[in-house]
Amino acid sequence: MKVKSIRIKLFLTLVAVVLTIVAFLIIANNFMLETYYLYSKQKTLIETYQKINSFYINGMDDASIELELQKIAFNNGFDIIIKTDTNTSIFTSNKDFLSNMNTITEIERIFTIGTPSDLDKSVQIRTIKDNQTGINFILLSATLENNYNLYIRMPVSSIRENVKIFNQFLYIIGGITIVIGGIALSIITQKFTRPIVELNDIAKRMARLDFSKKYRITDTNDEINDLGRSMNTVSEKLEKTIMELKESNIELEKDIEEKSKIDEMRKQFISDVSHELKTPIALIQGYAEGLVENVNSDEESKKMYAEVILDEANKMDTLVKQLLELMKLEYGNRQFNNTKFDICELIKEVIKKSKVMYEEKGIQIVFEQKEPVEVFADDFYIEQVVTNYFTNAIKHTLEVNGQKQIRIGIEEKDEKVRVSVFNTGNNIDKEDIVRIWNRFYKIDSSRNREDGGTGIGLSLVKAIMNNYGNDFGALNKENGVEFYFELDKRSTE
Repeated sequence: MKVKSIRIKLFLTLVAVVLTIVAFLIIANNFMLETYYLYSKQKTLIETYQKINSFYINGMDDASIELELQKIAFNNGFDIIIKTDTNTSIFTSNKDFLSNMNTITEIERIFTIGTPSDLDKSVQIRTIKDNQTGINFILLSATLENNYNLYIRMPVSSIRENVKIFNQFLYIIGGITIVIGGIALSIITQKFTRPIVELNDIAKRMARLDFSKKYRITDTNDEINDLGRSMNTVSEKLEKTIMELKESNIELEKDIEEKSKIDEMRKQFISDVSHELKTPIALIQGYAEGLVENVNSDEESKKMYAEVILDEANKMDTLVKQLLELMKLEYGNRQFNNTKFDICELIKEVIKKSKVMYEEKGIQIVFEQKEPVEVFADDFYIEQVVTNYFTNAIKHTLEVNGQKQIRIGIEEKDEKVRVSVFNTGNNIDKEDIVRIWNRFYKIDSSRNREDGGTGIGLSLVKAIMNNYGNDFGALNKENGVEFYFELDKRSTE
């Protein structure tokens, strides 16, 4: 059966680690402890030999040496014999050792210190067996500096007994460790996995779009708390985003209802653009072919052809630029740089730029506002509105009662400023009052190209005013037509 609980997995993993460590200690103790113990005792034997040798080198008296030898034998559990070079025993810590010297059998020579030319002073450590007692010993045989022979032995059985006792102790400690470790690991795994289980439950709720439960942050500053904070943040943001998506979905459903109308408007837009570009392209193509085929060879005719091509290209360029600007305004892709500025100064600048046009047609301009009037808007786009109204008025101004006149007025009311442009001439039919704000619509059904208009100017005005949410329009007056728009005196944000 596959284990799914992270708590059980963590518990089993930690238990396996503890068991592995205990098993390793037992194996190491059985196979390596005895070897290490023997190695340690061999070092002790060598050190004892060196210490005894130093007694004779330093010239200690026999009584002191005998006392030191007894201490060494007692403290280390050694049997010590020292014989002269004539094999006479001068010290023995165990008489049985002395009597059994001739009944031992060498089992294994462990190592020898010395060279073949110096065997009489060599040090040998070997494993021996006492044939009388049947006990195995480690025996050190060495020749001292005064040519005395030194023999030190220790029983191997004591080493093995120590290893056996330690193994038994290790089994007991291992069992206690497993029991205590199991209880401790159970508590630890529960402590560590509880927040993970809680986070998992929160994640499942989030998957069901239930964001009611939040992770309880504790005082500990660890990764689990950080994860909990992140989960809470994600939950809050998801909840907010889903609410926004629901609201957007409602709006989208409304937009879909208007899809058919938008498609129809798009088709009409493409149709109008195609119609507007068809004529200048045809003219450019015709005059260009005339130049290529050298229809008129005189320089004046060629210049006239080139001027017509250039004029039509400029009109196409203006049309495309105005269309791009109109699309940005209508689809909300244009950012306004709103500032305070004097609308009177802007109107005077527009009148100045158009001087040639209205003087050529003999039109009288009336603008009597003297004091500055500040408004809050983007002066670049407001200049386009004023320019469109003013140039449109110039094109349609007619003489009425002996006057050809354009009057520009400014009226302040509450937080708004109303700008109006009146020109003498014919009134606009009621149905055309609404249509003139549409793209490419011209009251003149023939769409005469001589006035240079594109039919987009008033559409730009409409788009700009809609972005500001201010009123605009056209009114039939006695003896003429008035176009108007309103601006804010200060920021509405």
